[in-house]
Amino acid sequence: MNILTIAKQGARLLALVLLAGAAAAAPLRVKDLGKVQGWRDNVLVGTGIVTGLAGTGDSPGNRAARQALSNVLSQFNLSVTPEQVNSRNVAVVMVSASLPAFAREGDTLDVQVASSGDARSLLGGNLLLTALRAPNGKVYALAQGPVSVGGHRYDANGNVVQKNHPTAGSVPNGATVEVGMETAQAARSQVTFVLAEPDYTTASRIVAAINAQIGPGLAHARDASGIEVQVPESVRGEPVGFLARLENVLVEPDRRARVVINERTGTVVSGGDVRISPVAISHGDLKVTIASQNSVSQPSFLERAGPGVFTAVVTNTQMDVTENTGVGFLASAGTVSDLVQSLARMKTSTRDIISILRAVKTAGALHGDLVIQ
Repeated sequence: MNILTIAKQGARLLALVLLAGAAAAAPLRVKDLGKVQGWRDNVLVGTGIVTGLAGTGDSPGNRAARQALSNVLSQFNLSVTPEQVNSRNVAVVMVSASLPAFAREGDTLDVQVASSGDARSLLGGNLLLTALRAPNGKVYALAQGPVSVGGHRYDANGNVVQKNHPTAGSVPNGATVEVGMETAQAARSQVTFVLAEPDYTTASRIVAAINAQIGPGLAHARDASGIEVQVPESVRGEPVGFLARLENVLVEPDRRARVVINERTGTVVSGGDVRISPVAISHGDLKVTIASQNSVSQPSFLERAGPGVFTAVVTNTQMDVTENTGVGFLASAGTVSDLVQSLARMKTSTRDIISILRAVKTAGALHGDLVIQ
């Protein structure tokens, strides 16, 4: 497959991506546009130690590791002072987890483990029982288990072999929830739905859809992000069914005109309704080639030459200027999708299309947000 074929396929693929965005937006469920206020994850964190390392733990000079191991041993009636601890099989780590909404006692959580000392690797280690606390200082979960590290590090005689990042790992389902999250939905007379992307038009449409599909006068928009929904008194004792109906209300959201460009991968994603004004586009390449050739001029005398005669090196330079036929046309008012289709038919590469879109935005002819990643 040659370069020209790859460029053609890239342009066709880009046109298909933009054509897909041109299709009419289908109605979406309310639950796909946001969430009920208060439904969020809660961060838990704790400090623990990982044991069983093969000499890759914290150095004996790390006071935190010595103190932590001494504290653990004291709980089993072993009196060992921090100064007496001399082991590289232990590492002090920071343990974190995310406690989701509606978590109950006995649920398990994934745990992230990261070394906080000078350990070289956590491969093969086991996390000892660690209490995970919320910002209020209350313990919500307990973590323990073997640490899974997607890498390794081995060193000997000054030689080091390392793969990925061996000082951080995870313990799948390593934490057990001890205190569940309280959700007092039954005692609430109203709920607030929060949009993931605040927009006045979308908020207004959601209010109209809820009042039409569930009951008149139940919803009203507080602002571009929050929509307050009154819970009928008859269902306040069992609000699950009402909230399920609320989540499945269909609405057609409004979309902002936006074009996203990733220059590293040559990707362009755009809504098909992003408008452009009439604009003249000219895009081409100027290629300059300079070639130098050195030749030697050697005097051809049968006898000894005079003092002013010597061998000379002559450089011959040739310059060639080639101007390729580029894109040049007048684009009428339309959409970004129409523009890209025209450029694709002219066999314009994806990189050139990105440059043209940036220039059109700079000229003030692209009416939308241009996001460059």
